[in-house]
Amino acid sequence: MRIKVDATKCIGAGLCVVAAPQVFSQNEDDGLVVVLQENPPPELHASVREAARLCPALVITYEEE
Repeated sequence: MRIKVDATKCIGAGLCVVAAPQVFSQNEDDGLVVVLQENPPPELHASVREAARLCPALVITYEEE
């Protein structure tokens, strides 16, 4: 899995961090999404899918490998 985010459209809701804290964080200055792992291990794929589903701005996308 490869994660991509469009941080320019992020609204800083933080639901990605709640769903997948090992993969996503938020910038301390503006609260926008920060990807901690662009290629997370398989055991985190379900939480990444959930984070993408929960994102109100729909800025998280991923490619299955």
